[in-house]
Amino acid sequence: MNTRGLRALVVGLTLGLSAVSSAELGAQSCPQPCVGPPRGAIIAAGGGRLDPAIYSRFVELAGGAEARIVLIPTAGAEYGSHDGWTAIEELRKAGAVHLEVLHTRSEKVADLSAFASPLNEATGVWFSGGRQWRLVDVYLETATHQHLERLLNRGGIIGGNSAGASALASFLLRGGEFNGEIIATERSKGFGFLRNVAVDQHLLARGRENEMFEVLRREPQLLGIGLNEGSAVVVTGDLARVIGGRVAIYDITDPESLIALRWLDPGEVYDLGARRTVLTDTGQPPAPVPDSTRFRPSPSSELP
Repeated sequence: MNTRGLRALVVGLTLGLSAVSSAELGAQSCPQPCVGPPRGAIIAAGGGRLDPAIYSRFVELAGGAEARIVLIPTAGAEYGSHDGWTAIEELRKAGAVHLEVLHTRSEKVADLSAFASPLNEATGVWFSGGRQWRLVDVYLETATHQHLERLLNRGGIIGGNSAGASALASFLLRGGEFNGEIIATERSKGFGFLRNVAVDQHLLARGRENEMFEVLRREPQLLGIGLNEGSAVVVTGDLARVIGGRVAIYDITDPESLIALRWLDPGEVYDLGARRTVLTDTGQPPAPVPDSTRFRPSPSSELP
């Protein structure tokens, strides 16, 4: 085992043994679904060169050729940033016909219903990458944010890549404007489309695989999702299907595991509410596990 792997093992063991009442944290009550949207879907992607299947799945869930997609490139350093243009090109390749750009640097403008009006007819919204603080500074708790929630409630889809993925969670990682610390004192609130969750991206490419442990040490109730470049999770209800590449799940509330990290392969489906794998990459359910006090998957949920 290399030094990095050993460090992850030690940190995971420490967190698992030192977390206060970890079983109770995992058993906290919440309405179904616990994490994902009651209607609609979320795609969170890990940055870098994405598997074309990720864009294809997004367009498909947004309505295919009839989809009305809005791209929000505000996380970029300037309008027309590289990731924004890449998203436009890839969405076009995936079959998007009706595509519109929505962008401002002003929170006051974002709070105008007139500005957010393109979202009224949208079936899908894609946040391209950059810096997540730019997104929450402009759109958090504005009329635009409300319109995004309505889009989900009518069965639409919201996707984000890199910084756009992190901003989708309730707990915002790397929200600092001037440093790369994983927890920023000035910003820790995301859009909340994925509740009780923190999402990191560029995981292995930027050596971030151990940094989520610091987040869980401070916020042990959170579920951590670490996205590798090129990978994504497609979330409907509480079920998250992995596509494109491997994804890391961090959970210190699991009483059956001493290590707070597990890796999911493409094709696997993970229940974010019950905090367990429900379908492996072979298409088969995982081996039975003892009953616990955590929630089971909703019978009405569909696999993403």
